[in-house]
Amino acid sequence: MTESADVKRFAHEPEALTVEWADGGKSEFTSLWLRDNRRQDRDAHSGQRLVDILDVPATPRIRSASARDGSVQVEWEDESQPATFDLLWLSAHAAGRAPGRPELAVRPWLEGGAMNARRDFAWASAATLTDSPATRLPWLTRLVQEGLAFIDAVPATENAMLELMPLVGRVLETNYGLTFDVRSVPQPENLAYSDLGLGLHTDNPYREPVPGFQALHALVTSNEGGESLFADGVALAEHLRATAPEAFAELTSTPVPFLYRSKDAELYAERPLIQLSVTGQVTALHYNNRSIAPLGLTASRMRRFYAAYRRLAALLREPRFQLRTHLGAGELVVFDNQRVLHGRTAFSSARFARHLKGCYLSRDSVYSETALLRRQLAQVQP
Repeated sequence: MTESADVKRFAHEPEALTVEWADGGKSEFTSLWLRDNRRQDRDAHSGQRLVDILDVPATPRIRSASARDGSVQVEWEDESQPATFDLLWLSAHAAGRAPGRPELAVRPWLEGGAMNARRDFAWASAATLTDSPATRLPWLTRLVQEGLAFIDAVPATENAMLELMPLVGRVLETNYGLTFDVRSVPQPENLAYSDLGLGLHTDNPYREPVPGFQALHALVTSNEGGESLFADGVALAEHLRATAPEAFAELTSTPVPFLYRSKDAELYAERPLIQLSVTGQVTALHYNNRSIAPLGLTASRMRRFYAAYRRLAALLREPRFQLRTHLGAGELVVFDNQRVLHGRTAFSSARFARHLKGCYLSRDSVYSETALLRRQLAQVQP
């Protein structure tokens, strides 16, 4: 899309308005779409519609359309009130010309093993994120595009993460509370609270909804083991689609039961390991072998599912897909829990203590914070 909305010519029929743009593009706007988007049918303050679709004529017919002062005025038959549409607004909402929201531009990274966390992902200090919105916006944008970003120089204190997270999104409270401590305890209710290494996984697929983003803040780190592992689930799912389409189809269509039980929680949900949008795009990966409950499938379907499940599991064990990094004390990572799988190598808490503080953030709040900051900065630019 060009930055201007210069028009070469207009044409209209009763059912549609056609605009030929000066850059050679052409857009067609149906009469019903135009009638449904009249500015006078929206609240001036909130922008929300004041009418329902059934309040709009089913087949409005355009009587005339004329350009004036960077806009086009449309009149309909059997109606006395015309509507005026700004040409920039029309261009921004035209099929094929509308600029994509930067927050939705996924940037996959398949070969994590060849990447370096410090070099290849967004980093910013806690002070810079706090004091500089102009720095925070590209950091947030890369977080939602790549699913992974880091913060350093965070005070290694219990409350530092909660004080910082409002700059990223809204913290979700779960049965663990607003935050949780990732460290070894006797008889852990969750294997994350042990010395064991954890394979790549996403957290809490048994919740509804699944937590959107997760933050982990390193307070005390181990000198031996305890390295963090990350992989791009969207890139891996697309790799599976390309190399094993039947396995991919099986994992997108089989509902998998996930279950978590503790003394104060009983959580259950069913969802596919690979989740698709209505257009067939991969939107999420839900992979947590520790919490998959027994599947109730027929024997033939069970064989197909397990073959596909094992195919995906094998990909997750390949070092070339795993970004490996060591979080130092005072470093914090934020990642998309519905896209980026995470894990860790084993360590010995008897030899070296290890303590991370964690929390979950709602997915929509992180995207909202990014879009809102972009809008605010655009408003202050000369």
